[in-house]
Amino acid sequence: MRVCRATAGRLAAMLAAVVLIAGCGGGPSPGAWATSVCSALTPWRAEIRKLTSSTDQQMTAQTSPAQAKENLVRLFDGAARASETARRRVEQAGVPDAEQGAEVSARIRAALAQMRDAYAKARDSIDSLSTSQSTAFYDGVRDAVQTLNQEYEASALDASNLNSKELTRAFTEVPECR
Repeated sequence: MRVCRATAGRLAAMLAAVVLIAGCGGGPSPGAWATSVCSALTPWRAEIRKLTSSTDQQMTAQTSPAQAKENLVRLFDGAARASETARRRVEQAGVPDAEQGAEVSARIRAALAQMRDAYAKARDSIDSLSTSQSTAFYDGVRDAVQTLNQEYEASALDASNLNSKELTRAFTEVPECR
């Protein structure tokens, strides 16, 4: 019984040491991390641009409120899913081995989560609108899009203010980030 407890104690101490060692540095280099992050954000930006263009077209198209509602709900759902995919990919990139690496990683993930939530809120707002009166429906859509734009702007991450010289330099030097 004592031998098992002693072995279990040593095993626990070894595992704790491995966890501590793994937690000290060892993350991706600033350049590798910036490459991963920009590789995650490039398709997301393209998808958001495409969805924004489609949304603009829906706002000016001669469709019924019911068709516009269906299309806008689908578009904003796609934007929310694209934002979550980008957030997960940034999370999978890990924490960069750089000054303020954990903070910068968390800020980027939080910004993407806020954008995801803003798109989901717009989707849900439009989905809850009645299509029986065209003017009221489109007024509700405009309100939802205006709120989305405000929330989107508030969640935008300024890459020039990362609190890490290493990561700021990496984002300007890595080809995937240009």
